[in-house]
Amino acid sequence: MNQLVTAFTESLVAFAVTNIDDILILLLLFSQVDINFRRRHIWLGQFLGFTIIILASLPGFFGGLFIQRELIGLLGILPIIIGIKQLVKPDNENTQIQAVTTEFKESYPANPVLSFILSILHPHTYKVAAVTVANGGDNISIYIPLFAGQNLIRLGVILGVFFVMVAVWCAIADLLSRQTAIAYILSLHGKNFVPFILIGLGLFIMYERGTFTWLLNLKL
Repeated sequence: MNQLVTAFTESLVAFAVTNIDDILILLLLFSQVDINFRRRHIWLGQFLGFTIIILASLPGFFGGLFIQRELIGLLGILPIIIGIKQLVKPDNENTQIQAVTTEFKESYPANPVLSFILSILHPHTYKVAAVTVANGGDNISIYIPLFAGQNLIRLGVILGVFFVMVAVWCAIADLLSRQTAIAYILSLHGKNFVPFILIGLGLFIMYERGTFTWLLNLKL
C-alpha cells in the first residue's frame, strides 16, 4: 500500500511540475474556439499528444526490468540538471504557440454526429497534438526516470493519474479561458517554483531507488 501511495504522490508531483506551462497554452487554444475549431479538438489532441509522450518515455520502464534498481536511480540526475538549467537560464517557450493557434480556420459539417466522428481524424486535432508534443518534449526526460524501476502495478497507477490529470488540466483551462488574465498570472508565477520542484523530484527518485545508499557503499 505504501508503494502505491508513493507512486500516486510521485505521479501527481511529476505531472504538475511538467505541465504547469500547459495551462497557459491550453488557455490560448481554448481562446481560439469557434464554430470551426471545437473544444473536442483540444481534448482529443491533448490526449493524443500526451499519449505519444508517454510511449516515448516507456523505455525507462522496460529498461528497469533488466537494470539494477540502484543504477536506475541515477536517472534522477536528469530532472536535477533540468531544474538547475532552468534556474540559470529560464525558458520562454510560449511565443510560438500563439502563431500555431491562429491557423485554425476551416468549414465544418453541421451534422453533430458526423462532425464528432470527423473531429477524431480532423487536422485540428493533430495540430493540437503537435503543440502538446512540442511543448512536452522535455517531459520525457522526467518521465523516463520516473517509470524506471517501477513494477507493473505502480506503473498502472502512475499512468492512470497522468491521464486523469490531463482531463483535469483541460477542464481547468476551459473554465479559466474566460478569465485569461488571472490564469496567466498564476501560470507565470507558478513556473518560478518549477526548477526547485524538479530538483526535489530528482533527489526523491534517487532516494526512493536506494541510489544514495548504493553510492555510499561503493565508497566504503
